[in-house]
Amino acid sequence: MLNYFWKKFSFIAGFVLVTFLTLSITAQAVEKSAEIAKSPMRMAVISFQPLIPEEGQGNTVICPLCGIGSSSGKILKGSEKIVEEIFVDKIHELKDVELIPPDKVQGVYKRIASESLKEPLLNILKKVGKELGADVLVVGYIYRYTEREGYNYSAKHPASVFFEIHLIKTIDGSIIWRGFFDKTQKSLMEDVFQISSFVRGGGKWMTARQLTEQGMNKIFETFPGLEH
Repeated sequence: MLNYFWKKFSFIAGFVLVTFLTLSITAQAVEKSAEIAKSPMRMAVISFQPLIPEEGQGNTVICPLCGIGSSSGKILKGSEKIVEEIFVDKIHELKDVELIPPDKVQGVYKRIASESLKEPLLNILKKVGKELGADVLVVGYIYRYTEREGYNYSAKHPASVFFEIHLIKTIDGSIIWRGFFDKTQKSLMEDVFQISSFVRGGGKWMTARQLTEQGMNKIFETFPGLEH
């Protein structure tokens, strides 16, 4: 009788131990999966570029990535760096994003681009992303960037900004997001439908940088898959 109860006790104890170990291993696996899920998205930002029409194309430029034609305008020297800086500032506001150092990104991009002159741009970007270990790449183009002429409440010519930004998935080179902003500020007398924009700008004539910041906030409303 004693042997019977001892065998039964041993069986139950063994079953409990196995169940405990199974649950423990499962919990560890779930915890590890959660850690992987929380790993930051590695992002590489290719230096933004101004797009200037080729000879004979008038003021039309073609996006090197998506092939869409757009009307361009004057581009203030160095404006591409301003737009890129504002974009990067917005990225820093997001959670779980790791920006790869820009010097490293540009070094790899320039080398691979020079070695792959005849390849499509998306193929080059895929190679760059793979070498950098980036999950996504960012490519931005400036089509127009002119500064206002005048003051806060009196402008002879308003600021005008047009830029486009692409988010590219490294693994297959697909464009997973395209954000663009094209705006020349107008007075309420010219366009009463701009009242909300005019109010957001403080009811004054914005600088090109202020207009760019407003536009960046707008396009980030649709930025994919990242938590604010």
